Amino acid sequence: MERNSKIFHCLTAQQFSREFLHEICDLADRIRDIARTKAGMEYLSSILNHKRAMLYFVQPSTRTFLSFYSACQILGIRCAEVRDPKTSSEVKGESEEDTVRTFSSYFDFIIMRHPKANFAEKIAQLLNKTERPVPVINAGSGKDQHPTQALLDIYTLRRSFSHRGGIDGKSVAFVGDLLRGRTIRSLAYLLAKFEDVKQYFVAPPEFQIGEDILKYLDSAGVNYEVLTNFKKIIPHVDAIYMTRLQDEWDAVDGTKARFDLEHYSLTEQDLPSLKPDAVILHPLPRRQEIAVEVDADPRAMYWRQVRNGMWVRVALVAMIFSREKNIVEYYLNNNL
Repeated sequence: MERNSKIFHCLTAQQFSREFLHEICDLADRIRDIARTKAGMEYLSSILNHKRAMLYFVQPSTRTFLSFYSACQILGIRCAEVRDPKTSSEVKGESEEDTVRTFSSYFDFIIMRHPKANFAEKIAQLLNKTERPVPVINAGSGKDQHPTQALLDIYTLRRSFSHRGGIDGKSVAFVGDLLRGRTIRSLAYLLAKFEDVKQYFVAPPEFQIGEDILKYLDSAGVNYEVLTNFKKIIPHVDAIYMTRLQDEWDAVDGTKARFDLEHYSLTEQDLPSLKPDAVILHPLPRRQEIAVEVDADPRAMYWRQVRNGMWVRVALVAMIFSREKNIVEYYLNNNL
């Protein structure tokens, strides 16, 4: 297939420029407007109805899987899925690499979530050397990367701060299990693309953000602080990004990780100290780190994040197959 010069594979957050972030967010906005009408939805479903997608999700997923599945449906793409390697020839001893290369024989692109770090990048490099180098989208790899989650987080922040000059100049606090939270890692890279954004990393020392991220922020000249006191920082930030304890990695790490959730949870009692125009984000699923009572607060944006993820992924897939111009033309021709 002909490669879009802007994006072919979607593998890491580091690959996105600020220009690309603005373009994909603008495209997602236009897609949302087009999708408001039956005619618009029929148009969107005709754009890529000749394409097929494989969703290879060998790690549990609700939002990422369903939002990609829904995004493909919006664009008319037919999908197949493997969510358990026990249903594939891997049980016969086939390597994961051979399994995914088999997918590339039948499908036009592969969306994958995998517990191994850098696996999506490895597969992309492998397919690049074949006669059929189909696009690979990383839907979460190991504890390292979740680039499309970071895209939807940026999109949510941009929409939330549209009346306040956008993301530039804002402060964002990441809270919880930052060491093993791949969504935080990817978003930290993207926030570094914006001007004068300060990042706060709030966690117990043993769950603090990795040194590789801090070194990257240092090299990019990003202002940040590493803290342990969450309640103290609440009044001073424009966005709070809560995360859960990532204890599914305990078996991999050989640990039984725990920390005092009371000190790293957001409750109804904390809301008065939060800025009136601040926002609360969470990649979900949540546990006790955000009280259910917080959901009713207008600053709680995590359920909007869920829906935003679908629209950003529609835009991403459209861009991979160079359909952004078609979408913009339809938008302008119909005075949307």
